[in-house]
Amino acid sequence: MHKIIFTLALFSLLMLPACQISPSDAMFESTGEENLLSQARGMIQLAADALRPQPRTASDAAVAHTGLNPFGVNTFLNQEVEPQKRERSVQMIADAGFHWIRQEFPWEDIEIHGKGDFVDRRNDLDGDGQLDAIDAWAKYDHIVDLAEQYNLEVVPRLSNPPAWTRALTNTIGAYAPPDELTDWGDYVYAVVSRYRGRMRYYQLWNEPNIYPEWGERPVSPEEYTRLLCEGYHRAKEADPEAIIVSGALAPTVSLHPGPGPTLGLNDLLFLQRMYDAGAGACFDILAVNDYMLWSGPTDHRLRPLNINFSRPIYIRDIMVANGDAAKPIWISEMNSNAVPNDPNIQGVGAYGQVTLEQQARFAPLAYQRTMEEWPWMGVVNFWFFKLPSDARKNQSMYYFRMVEPDFTTMPVYESMQKYITTLRPTLYPGVHQENHWALEYEGDWERMPDEEATLGAYRRAASPGATLSFAFEGASLTLSPGPEAGEIELRVDEGPARRISLDGRPVQLVKGRRQKRREIRLTVTAGEVGVDMLTVQPPWRPHTALLLGATALVILVAWGLIRRR
Repeated sequence: MHKIIFTLALFSLLMLPACQISPSDAMFESTGEENLLSQARGMIQLAADALRPQPRTASDAAVAHTGLNPFGVNTFLNQEVEPQKRERSVQMIADAGFHWIRQEFPWEDIEIHGKGDFVDRRNDLDGDGQLDAIDAWAKYDHIVDLAEQYNLEVVPRLSNPPAWTRALTNTIGAYAPPDELTDWGDYVYAVVSRYRGRMRYYQLWNEPNIYPEWGERPVSPEEYTRLLCEGYHRAKEADPEAIIVSGALAPTVSLHPGPGPTLGLNDLLFLQRMYDAGAGACFDILAVNDYMLWSGPTDHRLRPLNINFSRPIYIRDIMVANGDAAKPIWISEMNSNAVPNDPNIQGVGAYGQVTLEQQARFAPLAYQRTMEEWPWMGVVNFWFFKLPSDARKNQSMYYFRMVEPDFTTMPVYESMQKYITTLRPTLYPGVHQENHWALEYEGDWERMPDEEATLGAYRRAASPGATLSFAFEGASLTLSPGPEAGEIELRVDEGPARRISLDGRPVQLVKGRRQKRREIRLTVTAGEVGVDMLTVQPPWRPHTALLLGATALVILVAWGLIRRR
């Protein structure tokens, strides 16, 4: 009898999330699994997770660089020989609704032959037997020009030192750091000063915690921190407005710093050692890579020795513990691998394996989850748009692509295009700044720098008639205004207008008990009105541990009644 009671109780527990939708859909929403047995196992693991201390994410903190358009994509435009193919790529990216391109600016392709030498003399382009002298910047200038033409922003990835920066050249790996950090700093300074005012965000290095991104040598958080800090200070020297993104940490559980294939250092340990070495003063945005390897983007399990889409929650916990709650996380690479089940392809299954249909379905779900659940998350970059050729078609890595080399689109391109171009930007639970991309200002608004304002600035309207419109999804909404005194007219959905006086103190605009999407329109009617911060609160829900406790109590009571009989 007790086995029957336990089974029924466990079944009830598994069904708790399924109040509004089918059990299978509910379990996918929690586990990211689509197989019934895997879903059941995942639900049991989730129940066990709830019994452990939960990561601290400080979701009520104000975080810079999070209210931006989140849609980015990785590109290899520097490898496209024909300029028209670069433009076609950028045009398709813009047509799909993306706002950012994460693009390599390889040091070895810009300062090629020696210190201060930005001329490319590697190729005989006209066939006269002489190596031609080509401006090494020209290709990258063209990429930046195209981005501006199509209203995109570039996040350049600075990495890949040239062989001349190492006494041992490339014999210790093409990605190994330079012997002299001053050479690296000079290169960062050259890039940032050249594009000052045209690019603002710069990423320094890539995956420094795994092989072979630190060359044929053991990875080192301390050495990478020194390189990061050198680049940070030189970038700020070239452009005080530059924003520095750390090298993306690769998710790995390895404890063997290498060198050697499949080796590296656990990203959680690597990050803490970076903080211990002083890295907190040397980046504005922390970057990670976050793939959907063996489950979908809705996998909420938190298991540090397993890698799933929830892993940035652990990264956030480490940031909060080190006093960096005001800094965001950006995802540099995100996707699932739609590799065919072909034994001739190298590494089949190394990155998981999904169908083209699953890949097309998972990518929008990943973006949606980051926006709904992680207010501390900023830009998410899809990996990747296209390669210039199919030379790597025999490698699993090739099948992350969104578009084939001949510009044939994959299903994931169509699904992302439909998702982005029909999306209404929304404020979800969390703290949001006055410059959030979901906020639509009309009329005479101006940015006001103010040390007393959250993150140093707010938006102010000095004349009646100025409006602010947006959608939010949550239970309640609070406005933290500027210091001025004024009056607004508030309209929620199609409801009646309500007059509200503002005196610099936070005011609750909407109060509710359940999750609901609402349309908001604020109109300035008198005085001066400021917008500093908007806070969306979710409805109260019992903690999973409370649900588990209640279930355990039911089991104990039932067991006691049976024993008494």
